[in-house]
Amino acid sequence: MLRTERKYVEILRILKEHQDPVGAKRLSELMAERGFILSDRAVQYYLSYLDTMGFTEKVGNLGRILTPQGITETDNALVDDRIGFIISKLERLAYRSTFDPSTSTGDVAYNLSMVRKEMFEPAKAAFDDIVRSDCGFFNSYRIIEQDPRIPQGYIGFITICSISMDGVFQRKGIPVKMAFGGRLEIEDGKPLGFRDLIGYRGTTIDPLELFIASGLTSIGSYTRSKSGIALANVREVPCSARDSVEEIIQLMNTCGFVFPVTMGNQVFNLPSNPNRLSIVAFSGLNYIGNTVEKGIEIKTEIGAGNISFSKIMETN
Repeated sequence: MLRTERKYVEILRILKEHQDPVGAKRLSELMAERGFILSDRAVQYYLSYLDTMGFTEKVGNLGRILTPQGITETDNALVDDRIGFIISKLERLAYRSTFDPSTSTGDVAYNLSMVRKEMFEPAKAAFDDIVRSDCGFFNSYRIIEQDPRIPQGYIGFITICSISMDGVFQRKGIPVKMAFGGRLEIEDGKPLGFRDLIGYRGTTIDPLELFIASGLTSIGSYTRSKSGIALANVREVPCSARDSVEEIIQLMNTCGFVFPVTMGNQVFNLPSNPNRLSIVAFSGLNYIGNTVEKGIEIKTEIGAGNISFSKIMETN
């Protein structure tokens, strides 16, 4: 029953995304955001079944959390159904982004990373390398210590997620498609082409996270010598929107955003498309990749939520 009922799987996924217990009312709201309209009572019915199966457990009046068995089930359930899950999550964050580059106000999407306190200084140095090398999506980051999601003994880093760009385009009426994540080869500061590309709509995880975990980057080399392999995304917009896109990019650059690497109908070793404009931008995950390359353990939630742009700009 569980493996043929998407509502059960979606509830498990939501619980996995939250460290704290989630109540039926909040679950109902989050399910609605994913296209599943369920009353609080209906959610309670599903939760009761999941409790019986041993996948969830109730924490007082606070709500449910996943059991270890539930975590395993969530990881294994309906792999084919999870294809495209990461892009769906990012598109929700783009929709909720309200950033206006003309006023530098509104919300942006962000990634949340955490390192142990004893590794804070070397991790910060790795982040600063990215800022100096202009190979992050945004030229700054935010350090946080007081947050319920950050365990005791850890310090957090907030970086702006590049999906914020999509939110800006959408609010200006420009349709945008996050097409690929890839490894971009750079030599003496000149981007040469993509070593590998993965389509966002055909994967269950973020492609750039996969490249980092597989040790397929040399971001540190790029920060030192301007030669290496860094992470970049490819977006597509209609060619007819080029003037508006260039105007938006100029405004965002003024606010501290670092993109594009390049753009055009035919860029690097991507196929030519006379109707679509490809925008190549460095990813904010270069901060994370550079840290991992230095052997520093770092935990990252990609697309952790939306936050006011002014919070990112506050002095640490």
